[in-house]
Amino acid sequence: MKILIIEDNPDLIQNMVSYLQEENILCETVENLFDAQDKLLGYRYDCIVLDLMLPDGNGLDILEFIKTNKIDSNVLIISAKDSLDDRLKGLDEGADDYLPKPFHLSELLARLRAIYRRTKLGGSDLISFNEITMDTGNLQATIHSKTLDLTKKEFDLLVFFFTNKNRVIGKEAIAQHLWGDYTDDLANFDFVYQHVKNLRKKIAQAGGNDYIKTVYGIGYKFDPNVS
Repeated sequence: MKILIIEDNPDLIQNMVSYLQEENILCETVENLFDAQDKLLGYRYDCIVLDLMLPDGNGLDILEFIKTNKIDSNVLIISAKDSLDDRLKGLDEGADDYLPKPFHLSELLARLRAIYRRTKLGGSDLISFNEITMDTGNLQATIHSKTLDLTKKEFDLLVFFFTNKNRVIGKEAIAQHLWGDYTDDLANFDFVYQHVKNLRKKIAQAGGNDYIKTVYGIGYKFDPNVS
């Protein structure tokens, strides 16, 4: 899962990032509305963790920005403003959940995972497709009940392909999803090819079908019609 944290408290940002990265969640951060809008126009995130009280305005403005620009990201509001009106307004304008401050980091993680399960995985930690089963709770994948020896990046790559099946995904988009937006500074994305190659090899060795197809000059596509 890749998230954008929009929060202006540096201590809270550091605590959230440290905790969530240990749980295999890739975090990008901004501290104001202006930078948040710039990030959202340039990159894709599974979920946005949004504070309402920001130095240059109300975080609720981001919800309208997301709607106007048709950005496909879920939103979890975090804010010390815990009045009923704020909660209702945020949810009414498109937020998926609301977590009042202060909160335990374990609850933040649970809320993020619940949103991801509900919106991306059909409400379950388990993803099953033909001979493949992926357990996003313990980061395990199996082929014909045989456990694949995947790295965290390879597992994330497999889930990313599946949740974007039938869509052509560029190498840059894959790099940004798995390694973060710092990949903008890289001269090429040859390392993506190696990770895809390793994943396909491990699936084939376990007797699985090759659903991941190369789209030459662009990237890759998970083709569920392969048999």
